[in-house]
Amino acid sequence: MSILVCGSMAYDNIMVFKDRFRNHILPEQIHILNVSFLVPELRRDFGGCAGNIAYNLRLLGADPLIVATVGDDAGGYLQRLDEFGLSRECVRHVPETFTAQAFITTDADDNQITAFHPGAMLFSHQNDVRAARGGRARLAIVAPDGRDGMLRHVEGLAEIGVPFVFDPGQALPILSGDELLHCLKLARYCAVNDYEVRLVCEKTGQSVESLAAMVEALVVTLGSEGSRIYADGDRIEVPAVPPSALVDPTGCGDAYRAGLLYGIEQGWGWLSCGRLASVMGALKISHRGGQNHRPGRAEIETAFQAAFGENPWSG
Repeated sequence: MSILVCGSMAYDNIMVFKDRFRNHILPEQIHILNVSFLVPELRRDFGGCAGNIAYNLRLLGADPLIVATVGDDAGGYLQRLDEFGLSRECVRHVPETFTAQAFITTDADDNQITAFHPGAMLFSHQNDVRAARGGRARLAIVAPDGRDGMLRHVEGLAEIGVPFVFDPGQALPILSGDELLHCLKLARYCAVNDYEVRLVCEKTGQSVESLAAMVEALVVTLGSEGSRIYADGDRIEVPAVPPSALVDPTGCGDAYRAGLLYGIEQGWGWLSCGRLASVMGALKISHRGGQNHRPGRAEIETAFQAAFGENPWSG
């Protein structure tokens, strides 16, 4: 039995501009903007929501199955999956496309200019989630991906009766209010951050409480303030775990979702699920990129024990 992780696989190309954008952009000339930034530092990381979530699940000892699409340039990423024991059974190659990738330039004030090329992600609907592992999965997540793919995965998982977390995230701008409501009605759980939940409320015309009533659990992450889980008529406050260092928030939400999925699959209570999710986010934020932290299972258990004074694995 596997956790199906539906979403994007992507490359994150991160460039550092040693100056400030504002010193090179003239506000009165913004209508004819033509600037070039020298970026002596360039880093290319493995990313994408599905890739990041599956990576963190693997750190926890789970056996996730990625359902994603990649392009002709995916060789390095596929090799990485093999190295980490992550199956590519449902990673579909789309010929004559690039793997989705972000080009992010950061200046000295931590302002960012980002361009995102979806590439093969636009063909995610070509994957039939109903056939993944013979339909024997116990749990799934539908994370940001191509619009048609997300809608098809939601329908497919509902059809075969696999409970799933709906995680609209960065895909919110391409999903209508009606589509969001449809997905929520089919989902068992929903995970969003505090900004995203406000956007969902605005697009659907629903309150947070109304959204929570549509699913078994609505999980809202609050950054350094922790997270809030609406479940069984209760509102559970989960504190953030202080990280050893604040290095890079990229992929922290995905690490959090991996902890959440693992706890759900293990049958833990919501407080323990949220606590593990917080631990995973804290371990991630002390490293650059979405997949460069490598705590072993023992280290994760130790971090949980140190933060909350208990070990849910011990029974």
